[in-house]
Amino acid sequence: MDIPLFEHHASMPPLRPHGRLLMEGFTYRTIRTSGAEINVAMAGNGPPLLLLHGNPLTHVSWHKIAPSLAESFTVVAPDLRGYGDSSKPDGGSDHEAYTFRSMGQDNMEVMAALGFECFSVAGHDRGARVAFRMALDYPERIERVAVLDIVPTHHVLTNVTLGWGLEAYHWFFMAQKAPFPERLICADLDYYIRYKLNKKGVGLEIFSPEAMAEYVRCTTPEQIHAVCEDYRATVTLDLAMDQADFGVKTIGCPVLVLWGSNSHCGRHFKPLDAWSPWAPDLRGWAIPTGHYPAEHRPDLVYSTFWEFFTGSEPLPFREDADGAVAP
Repeated sequence: MDIPLFEHHASMPPLRPHGRLLMEGFTYRTIRTSGAEINVAMAGNGPPLLLLHGNPLTHVSWHKIAPSLAESFTVVAPDLRGYGDSSKPDGGSDHEAYTFRSMGQDNMEVMAALGFECFSVAGHDRGARVAFRMALDYPERIERVAVLDIVPTHHVLTNVTLGWGLEAYHWFFMAQKAPFPERLICADLDYYIRYKLNKKGVGLEIFSPEAMAEYVRCTTPEQIHAVCEDYRATVTLDLAMDQADFGVKTIGCPVLVLWGSNSHCGRHFKPLDAWSPWAPDLRGWAIPTGHYPAEHRPDLVYSTFWEFFTGSEPLPFREDADGAVAP
């Protein structure tokens, strides 16, 4: 069945069909930060918009919407430290180099190096957790935040259920002491990455062959170790930061939350309830996707992002009995 593409505003450029060329129109550079070397893709003109990917992906997870967003924004899409073609520094004895604060500092420095002191940010999965920490740590520089398919880390780790734990097993497996998870995962990297991306009720068909090849290419022992360091930091230093900030700090800018109705986030949490203590200026809703919305339904993510980041109030979608959606 062909999926309709919806345009809420006549001034919104239509979503470009994606082809075999990933991140079409983007140029690349490496930016050295105080703690890493970050691979950055950039294109477009207009207000700056930072796009942060999740695990186990890279910046190309935005390839279906980034070229269209670049017609209205200056889009900056980096690989997080430890992922893709960015460097993979040593995590340190306490894994501090892979906290969301450290990753956030990388991206603040990337944007400053590109001449952007104030900007908006969208993140998916781990990238959304980085965006969350950036908005708390640098409130004067972040103008708007959109997050895809997460609830805040503090809420996740203080509301663990059996159902969520079975679907999100990797949180605690990858946080185990090195090199236990690394050795098991690296025994068959190709099997691991395809299993990890093959979400229940969705499958691998949502990924273009070119994007899948890129995720396979980047799934190396070095990246697996860095990702494990990311999860080790999450259950220790990141949780401690969030515990210290809970009830004390909030995000001062507008926040948009989108989650998949067929994802572990949608099945096991009430996302707006989870976000409300952190984000007074909050809006969001479920969309008919799994855990990878920008690759599953780029039409919905693109149009909602365009509305939100241009300052229009985005319109929720409704799903009919056949699974089709309309604005």
